[in-house]
Formats: sequence, C-alpha cells, structure tokens
Amino acid sequence: MNILIKNVLLDGVVTDIFIENGTILEISPVCTRRADKIIDGRNKAALPSLVNGHTHAAMTLFRGFADDMPLKAWLEEKIWVLEAKLTADDVYWGGRLACLEMIKNGVTVFNDMYWHWEATARAVRDMKIRGFISAVFIDMFDNNKGREQIALNRELYALSKDYAPYVTFTFGPHAIYTVSRESLEWMRDFSAENDILIHMHLAETEYESVFSQTTYGLTPTAFLDSLEILSERYVGCHGCMLEKKDTEILGGRGAKLVHVPVSNLKLAVEKIFPHRLVQEARIPYCFGTDGCASNNHLDVLETMKFASLLAKFCSSDPTMLPARQTYLMATQTAADIFRLGKWSIEEGLSPDIILIDLMRPEFVPNFDLYSDMVYAANGSAVDTVICRGEVLMEGRVVPGEEEIMTRAGEAAHNLVKR
Repeated sequence: MNILIKNVLLDGVVTDIFIENGTILEISPVCTRRADKIIDGRNKAALPSLVNGHTHAAMTLFRGFADDMPLKAWLEEKIWVLEAKLTADDVYWGGRLACLEMIKNGVTVFNDMYWHWEATARAVRDMKIRGFISAVFIDMFDNNKGREQIALNRELYALSKDYAPYVTFTFGPHAIYTVSRESLEWMRDFSAENDILIHMHLAETEYESVFSQTTYGLTPTAFLDSLEILSERYVGCHGCMLEKKDTEILGGRGAKLVHVPVSNLKLAVEKIFPHRLVQEARIPYCFGTDGCASNNHLDVLETMKFASLLAKFCSSDPTMLPARQTYLMATQTAADIFRLGKWSIEEGLSPDIILIDLMRPEFVPNFDLYSDMVYAANGSAVDTVICRGEVLMEGRVVPGEEEIMTRAGEAAHNLVKR
C-alpha cells in the first residue's frame, strides 16, 4: 500500500511524506507521486511511534478491580485468583483491548509477558501491530513443572513463525524467585542458539532482593550473572533495587532495562529506578507501562512524564531526562533494544509513524514540540497511526473498536463472576 501524508509538520518544516509498503521513499515540500491513500497532515506533526517496553496486555480485564491494596494482598487475594480462571478467549479479547488502547495512545510496539501465549499472538496479528510476546515461565523450583515449561516454550517458539511478521517470540522467565536455576540455564542456552530476547522482572522489590541473598548469597543481578544469562539479549524490567555494582555488571554485559515508574509508584515498591547509576553504567533503557492492574493505563506518554519528573526530583537535578532525550528513549532507544532498526522519519527508513493533532490547547503556543509531548500532552493527542505501512487509526477512529470494547468488557465481568 502507498500512503501520502500531505502538508504535515516534520522537524519544524511543513512537508509531504510518501510511504510505500512501510518504507519512506520521499520527503519533500511537494510530492507528486500517486498514492492509494492520501492523509491530510495540516495542523499535525509527524513523529516516530512509541514503544511500550513492558506489559501484561490482557490485564486490561483487571483494570480498576484491585486498586489501593498492599502488594502481597493484591497478588494473593485478587490477581492470582482471577488469573487462575482465565481462558484463551479471555486473553484474546483482553489482548485486543490492550492493542486498541495502545494504538489510541500512539504505541505500535509492545513487549509482553502473559498466560495463553497464542491468544495474545492472535490479538496482535488481528490488530496488525508489533508484539514481542513471551509466555510466563514459572516452575516454582519443581523439576517436572520445569520440564513442562521448557517443552511448552519450544512449541511456542516453533509456532511463532505462523504469526510473523507481527509477532516475535521472546522468553519470559517471571523472576528469580519463581524460576529455577536449571530452567534459567536452559533459556540461556536456547536464547544464545536462536538469538531470542529474554524478558524478565529484575530487582523490582525488596522481597526479591532478600530472597536472592538468602537463597544464593548474591543480589538478583549477580546471581543471574553467575549463570551467564546476562547479555545483549537480556531485557530486565523495573530495576528499582539495583545498586552500583549491579548496574556495573549489567552495563558490562550489554544488558538492557525497562523503567516502569507508574506501576512502581502505585504498588509502593519502596525505591525509585536509579537513573544516574544506570546512565553512568551506559545501560540502554526505555519505558514500560506494566499491566492495567498495576497502572490502569497503557499511555506511554504519561509514563514518560512520570519518568522524567522522578529522575529530576530524586537526583535534585532539573536537567535529568530532558524532554527530547525522553522522547528519543521511548522511540529510538526502545527500537534499538527490540532490534527494529533506525526509528526515525527519514527517506529509506521504515519506522511506524504517528500524527499528532496540534489544534489542541496543550500545544499552544508550541515553542517546543518535544516539551509539549512529554510535559503537556497525553495519548489522546494522537490522531493517526501508521504501522508497517498500514493506517491503523485515522481521526482517532480504529475500525472495530466498539466490538472490541464490548467483548472485552463482557469477558472481564464474566471472569469475576466465575
């Protein structure tokens, strides 16, 4: 499909953008090429789309169900009880709702860990966005369960080829306190052999740190390093409890991180992501929303604002995470982490593109677009979304959105009643 975006603001200049099968072929003041689809870009700005680095997509079904609770009670009395009842159909509609919400917020790529892997993969394919999808790998140190999980992940890896190019299989070991050494070592080897990303909760809570020290005599990071699991394929999420030695290890191994500020604040995990230590260790990191049970919203722009403000506040340095850098981390740095190539609107490149509606109060007087995006706007400013050369949303309308919201709502209420 060929798309021509006319008279759109790009890097402060009004221009035309011609896209063929997802690749930008021309950026010029006036493009005369014929296109299958013409988009009016007047009063809009073109930007690369956003990446959500850590989600549990189908937890949209739990939004607002278990708020304002201590973490242990939240998990044991509410979340795990419902998750035990989940069906593949529940996860499919919860996943489609998550994809819809992310599209509405300018997100075309997300990194997910949840149950019923194929249901999420189907949701991603049907919504035509990009999902890095892992099954939750938990064996609770049971050898039989570990073997079952290994067999399942082998099967899902083979099955993932059927969902290309929308879905990329990743490993999703939940955490060091739910996955055995033996299973982690298997994932390390299979990941290396097949070049698969490993998506894992890391240094999220004090409980995790105490467990690791008590069980292994090491911090979670040092324990994983002792297994040689940390590499350029490793993506650790949260990282609130990381100390200087941990960040030095991660940086030395080429590992990546995802900062999840809203969820961490809501669940009161006691410490804030150590921005300065992570930057000093030169660890690439992007941003994630987490699931809707612990965030309630899949708006990466909102997450970016929290991240930037927390970095400034905790470091007593108002220059930390400036707006342009923050936006680049949510786009280009995230694209690097997930191997998407150069995520920039330039001729010859293939980024996903969002158009921002500038005719909104929060963009007036519009001295700096990046400042407005990070500090003033939220996902509702996104008017149009183009992913892989397909228009997924235009004028804030996603085809079929009413059915998705209805079916997901029904699934959520039926789940609670079971």
